[in-house]
Amino acid sequence: MGRAPPPPPLAAPVSQPPAAPATRPAMSFCGASERSVPATKIEITVSCRNLLDLDTFSKSDPMVVLYTQSRASQEWREFGRTEVIDNTLNPDFVRKFVLDYFFEEKQNLRFDVYNVDSKTNISKPKDFLGQAFLALGEVIGGQGSRVERPLMGVPGKKCGTILLTAEELSNCRDIATMQLCANKLDKKDFFGKSDPFLVFYRSNEDGTFTICHKTEVVKNTLNPVWQPFSIPVRALCNGDYDRTVKIDVYDWDRDGSHDFIGEFTTSYRELSKAQNQFTVYEVLNPRKKCKKKKYVNSGTVTLLSFSVDSEFTFVDYIKGGTQLNFTVAIDFTASNGNPLQPTSLHYMSPYQLSAYAMALKAVGEIIQDYDSDKLFPAYGFGAKLPPEGRISHQFPLNNNDEDPNCAGIEGVLESYFQSLRTVQLYGPTYFAPVINQVASLSPRAAAKISDGSQYYVLLIITDGVISDMTQTKEAIVSASSLPMSIIIVGVGPAMFEVRPIPRLCGPVGEPGAEHGPTCQGCAGGDPRAATVLYAHQGHPASPATPCHPQPNASSRASLNSPPNQCPAVCPPAHPLLLLKIRGTLNLGPHWEGSLEDQYWLVEPSAPSPTEGPGTVTTSLPSCQ
Repeated sequence: MGRAPPPPPLAAPVSQPPAAPATRPAMSFCGASERSVPATKIEITVSCRNLLDLDTFSKSDPMVVLYTQSRASQEWREFGRTEVIDNTLNPDFVRKFVLDYFFEEKQNLRFDVYNVDSKTNISKPKDFLGQAFLALGEVIGGQGSRVERPLMGVPGKKCGTILLTAEELSNCRDIATMQLCANKLDKKDFFGKSDPFLVFYRSNEDGTFTICHKTEVVKNTLNPVWQPFSIPVRALCNGDYDRTVKIDVYDWDRDGSHDFIGEFTTSYRELSKAQNQFTVYEVLNPRKKCKKKKYVNSGTVTLLSFSVDSEFTFVDYIKGGTQLNFTVAIDFTASNGNPLQPTSLHYMSPYQLSAYAMALKAVGEIIQDYDSDKLFPAYGFGAKLPPEGRISHQFPLNNNDEDPNCAGIEGVLESYFQSLRTVQLYGPTYFAPVINQVASLSPRAAAKISDGSQYYVLLIITDGVISDMTQTKEAIVSASSLPMSIIIVGVGPAMFEVRPIPRLCGPVGEPGAEHGPTCQGCAGGDPRAATVLYAHQGHPASPATPCHPQPNASSRASLNSPPNQCPAVCPPAHPLLLLKIRGTLNLGPHWEGSLEDQYWLVEPSAPSPTEGPGTVTTSLPSCQ
């Protein structure tokens, strides 16, 4: 097989796998709405061995990209990416892929391996390390649900192998938060002490271990104190409280040849005892123990704290009485065109709804079912208001400053059509005023709710580039700790100044400081990027699904990520999502028509991981 051209970031590749049988089309990982059969959640862990070394003065920095094959079109779509691990030819990736498994279908997978020196760019052919094709059933049916396949695609070279391990995920939704420290670890550095970090593994039935978490590195100390971190209990033990958990202690080296200090074993049940008392573990190095008669240990690790919190789902919140408050903001800038002309995105045709009305109806009709009073504040922005021609970026569509509520989605549409007849489309496109209005300025603002009873969803429908990007970022950051989600739907052919942004943090090149593009998997308590999802034709897009409510900041305090750790961001409850829509839509109960393939995340105002440590300013939604 010849070299497969590497894809641009977040794009489907052009290489093709061995043809799937015509009678068994490959699976599309669009979601359960295409099937009536319940799916099993399968977690895939990825490792590689003996990869090609493409770096001159160091080793390769590998990353694996998973592609799934569309059930309908047979096209390959990117599902997710692992983290990048620096300077290694034998990586064990912490970030997992969580897939829906259907026994009766052949679900083709493709794993591409890249050397990622630039942290995000894998568009150069020279970065390609190989690829492997196989079905999900092959992984599950392998001995111990584990398979090893040769990597191919680089002519004339042995590319190494890829190891895949599958495990069915339990329904455990608990989150464990813990903090550890160590004392008197072995000195490994010639000119210093040690740079210790911890690696957590869970045991498998065949006696092997699967990596599930890495801590950050603490530099130049034999007595490190690691930051608290959170990890799903199912990632740590998959719901089996007596399952062995092995913890290795390493001394970090820049060239990737980390020195083994020692190890110890425990279990979730034993770890949980630290809720009432400190637990001390001896760190043992088996080789040193065999060689030295007087060997005692290589130091100790102390579990300072351990707590468990439940990870609530959307249904949990709704059953508990949480109400969704839906607010709409519509773009009235002149770039939309004259509403009286058929070319306008606001054109009020007697035969079909405008692009704005279709987007509003599609999202609003879903969310309104979770709003008890069915009263929706509706605003416009970017228009000149009569009679004095004042430009406004948050005017009520019903022309009532005291009460901007409209009765149901039909009431919002009626007020929208009325505003089109009275205001003058102008500009520019400012988002910050309406975000601030919903977040903190209105009488029912999200900032004024602290009991978890209310969750706010702001839908912004626009046709063009954000003119106040800096102010919009600041508004999003300010609202990120509130029980609030922002959905931005882009309509029309205009370009949007947004891009898929992996929001990561931590010192680059150190264990636990993952970097690189994003992944859909939600396993582990490791720092992760924000998720980028795919929307498929004929399939409901996530904006048409209610966002996962989040408790107020105080009730989630125990799950807040510490400095230098990113919280997991799981769809669709990211503070800002944008769905770009092109073409004519025929909206029934689902999104139908021509949809772009991706959601794009507008970058929060936070330091870049490639420039040093930073923190992600988003609240922590619930993973499934």
